[in-house]
Amino acid sequence: MPDKNEMLDETVEKKVLYDYQERGMDKIFAALDGAPHNYNLLYQLPTGGGKTVIFSEIARRRIAATKKKVLILTHRIELCGQTSRMLSEFGIKNKIINSEVKELPDQKEYECFVAMVETLKNRMQDDLIDIEDIGMVIVDEAHYNSFRKLFHYFKDCVMLGVTATPLSSNVKLPMHQIYDELIVGESIGYLVEKGYLAKPTTFSYDVGLTSLKIGANGDYTVRSSDLLFGDLPMLEKLVHSYEENSLGKKTLIFNSGIGSSLGVLYQFKKAGHPIQHIDNKNTPNERKEILAWFKETPDAILTSVGILTTGFDEPSVNTIILNRATKSLALYFQMIGRGSRILKDKKTFNIIDLGNNAARFGGWTEKVDWHEIFRTPDFFLQNIAIDAEIEKNFKYKMTEEVRARFANTSDVGFDVEEVYKTSQKEGERSKVVLEKSLAQHLKMCAENSSDLMEARELAELLSDQIAYRIRLYSYSICKSTESYLKWLKEDYERKLQQLINKEFTP
Repeated sequence: MPDKNEMLDETVEKKVLYDYQERGMDKIFAALDGAPHNYNLLYQLPTGGGKTVIFSEIARRRIAATKKKVLILTHRIELCGQTSRMLSEFGIKNKIINSEVKELPDQKEYECFVAMVETLKNRMQDDLIDIEDIGMVIVDEAHYNSFRKLFHYFKDCVMLGVTATPLSSNVKLPMHQIYDELIVGESIGYLVEKGYLAKPTTFSYDVGLTSLKIGANGDYTVRSSDLLFGDLPMLEKLVHSYEENSLGKKTLIFNSGIGSSLGVLYQFKKAGHPIQHIDNKNTPNERKEILAWFKETPDAILTSVGILTTGFDEPSVNTIILNRATKSLALYFQMIGRGSRILKDKKTFNIIDLGNNAARFGGWTEKVDWHEIFRTPDFFLQNIAIDAEIEKNFKYKMTEEVRARFANTSDVGFDVEEVYKTSQKEGERSKVVLEKSLAQHLKMCAENSSDLMEARELAELLSDQIAYRIRLYSYSICKSTESYLKWLKEDYERKLQQLINKEFTP
C-alpha cells in the first residue's frame, strides 16, 4: 500500500501547470534553497496568471519535503473558499479558519490552514488558537498591510508573499522593509501574447478631475468622486461610452461610491439596459442572487462598489468600465484584471476608462519595472502623472452627432494657444482669446440654425468644447483653480446666449 505522500503525488499528477508557472516556481525554490529559515520572499504575477495554482503547488511540495505545515493568509472570505478548493484539488487536506472557528482541537488532522487575517489575529491574541509546526506562511494579495498584524507570531517561518502589484497599500510601510527579495513573474504583455490572458482594447474618455479631493490614504475621496461621477453629464457620458463601444456585451462597472453607482443603475435602467447594483451592504444571499443573475445573463451589466476587485472571477465578462479615478496602481490592475480571463469563445475584452487612469499609469499591457517599484516606491509615487499635466494633453474631438448639427460650418476648430501667443505679441489683452472664441461659436450657431430656439439649442451642444477651450486658456494665463474655471465657463456661456439673442432679435 503506498504511503500518504505517494497518494498525494498520484492525485496531483492530474493538475497540469503552465510552463511559465513552472518557471516561476523554479525561481522561488531556487531562492529558498539555502536561504535562512526565516527568509521573506515576495513573488509578483499579474492578475489572472494563476497565483493560487502556483502557491498551492508550492505548499504541496513544502509539506512533502519538510513535513511541516503551511498557513495561508487572506483578507477576503471569498479568497478563503477559492484557496481551500484549490488546495483540495492538489490533494492537500486543509481547514479554513473563519469567524465560526473558535479553537483548533483537530489541527493535527490537517496539513494546511487558510485563515482570515482579522479572525486569526483575534484568536491568537485571546490565546484560543496556537497553530503548531508551521514551516511556511503564504500571504495572498501581499500588498495589503493588514497581514503585518500577524507576522510577529511567525518569525521563525519562511514567508512567501504573492501579489500582482508589489507596491504597499500604505506608502509609509514599503514592502522592501518586510520582504528580503522580489521575484518577478511573466508580464501581462507576455501572457496576452501567448494567449493566457485576453487581449484588451482600451477606449479612453478625457475627464476633468480638478474637483476631486485627495484623502488621507493618498487616493481620491469617495465624497468628491461621487459628486463628479454621479453628476448627470458624467452619467450620460458613461451610458454613451457603453453604447458606443460595448452595447450588448457583459459589462462590469467599477465606481468609487454607492451614490454614483446608484446613479449609474438609474441611468442605465432609464436607457433600457439590463443592470443590477452590488456593494458591501448586500446580504450574502442578495450577493449570491445578483452574481448568479450576472453569470447567467449574456448582456448583463453590473455596477459595483469595492467588493469585486479581488476574490471575484467571472470569465464571461467582456467589458470593464472604470467609472472612477484612482491613484492606486494595485486597484487599477485589479479592476481591469476582472475582464482578462479567457474562454473558448473569448480571446479579447474591452476597457472603457472614464477616470484618466490609463494616462496616469500607462496602458494595462505596458511593461512595468516592478523591481524598481519594490526598491524605491517613493520615487515611483512621486512621478505618477498629476491630473493637471494629464489634462493639458487632452484633445477635444466633437462627436459625429454634434458635428452633424454644425454641417454648414467648414471648420469648427479653434487654436487657443496660437491665438493667445498672437495676442501677446500684438500687446492685446488676454481676454481677446475668449472674445474671438465667442465670435466663432456665435457664427457656428447662427449659420446652422433657422431661428433663436434652434441657435440656443446648438449653443448647449458646445458645452464640452467650451470647457476644453476654457481649460487651455487657463493654462496659458497660469490660473486654473476650480472656482475660476467654473466661473469662466458660466460667464462664457452666458455671453454666448446674449450674443445669440442679439443676433436673432430684429
